[in-house]
Amino acid sequence: MLRSIHTFRLRFSFAVAASPALRLHVHVAAMSTAAKFTYNTVRPYDAPHWAKALKNVPTSYVELCMRPTPIHRWSVPGVPTGFQLSVKRDDMTGSTLSGNKVRKLEFLLSEAVEQGCDSVITCGSYQSNHCRATAIAARQLGMDSHLFLRLPGEIDASALGCSGNLLLDRLCRSRLVLVPSEPYLGGVVYGKQMRGLKRRMEDYAEKLRSEGHKPYLIPVGGSNTVGSWGYIEEFREMVEQGVLEHFDDLVMATGSGGTLTGVTVGNYLTGSKVKVHGVCVCDTAEYFYDHVDHHLEELGVASTNDRGQPIRARDLVDIFDGYKGKGYGLSTDEELAQLLDAVGETGVSLDPVYTLKALRGLLAEMAGNPGRLAGSRVLFIHTGGIFGLYDGGIDELLKKNPSTNQVFKYSDIIADA
Repeated sequence: MLRSIHTFRLRFSFAVAASPALRLHVHVAAMSTAAKFTYNTVRPYDAPHWAKALKNVPTSYVELCMRPTPIHRWSVPGVPTGFQLSVKRDDMTGSTLSGNKVRKLEFLLSEAVEQGCDSVITCGSYQSNHCRATAIAARQLGMDSHLFLRLPGEIDASALGCSGNLLLDRLCRSRLVLVPSEPYLGGVVYGKQMRGLKRRMEDYAEKLRSEGHKPYLIPVGGSNTVGSWGYIEEFREMVEQGVLEHFDDLVMATGSGGTLTGVTVGNYLTGSKVKVHGVCVCDTAEYFYDHVDHHLEELGVASTNDRGQPIRARDLVDIFDGYKGKGYGLSTDEELAQLLDAVGETGVSLDPVYTLKALRGLLAEMAGNPGRLAGSRVLFIHTGGIFGLYDGGIDELLKKNPSTNQVFKYSDIIADA
């Protein structure tokens, strides 16, 4: 079982008293001297008892994540009457190394270290949270990172900036390999055959091997069978926090499918009655159902539904589609205005690519299709992405909005004596 290195562990509990307010109880966790300094080290992994019969169970993980992440009530504007919304703060899994990708990297990079790799190769958009987290974690573990970054339009290396996630990529001395905006597995896009990032990464890995290196390849988003264990383990954390007793629905953004897969598997194997929902921020619901189905098979989740048929993703998870807006990584002024309202009212930061669109989808379903949710007590899993706010894309709106442009000279407010 994963153990926090923190002396004080915050555990989430609900009062049985009349007040519905959530309370955080502080528990002092005794630590042995040997367990104090375990961050960035590979440790044996003991899977939850309900997951031990799965295939491809990891034998180790590398401790990168600050856990458990807290849960609290979230009074976002627009929550319909009758619903109670809370948030699990996986944006607080670390500082620069934060967000949902860290949990996946604990298992992916453990495998890389165990294999004696000296570098990692992965891919994403040019402001990829996953690539940034991989760059930081790899550097902490003494490995180089090679990041395949998709750029829209013509590729101009000289125009690539240093803002947002790119700043941290550069600080970690990552090699940034600019590639066309194409699917991970390739295929025909707008009538043109694309090679795909996976093949490009494999060719690049061969080049590194010919130069004497030993690279480890991580798929887009870290979303393979190994990475899915990050959120199978996170589900154990939620069980220990009392989530199964106090919530009816779990909702999260879905961009590469790994987080959704891990939560879905954990929810099913524990026999939980909670309903799991993903909100597409790219691709389609069909794509993500297929993704989850593939990993159910890879993990050996073999069972049958009430019709005597093999369990499929559609039996286990509900995916909201239609909330991508203009497309992946693209935002409208209306969407960004809602981001300002949510952050301004609650102090919980959202990113425009993932968590904002997931929240919009959730609020729309609550209002227009409430029967799609299992109950009224909803937990939103915040997957992070704060550095996406630092790319300058929201600057002009902040300056135009009176609530976010409260900038004054002292002398204009209080006259000097």
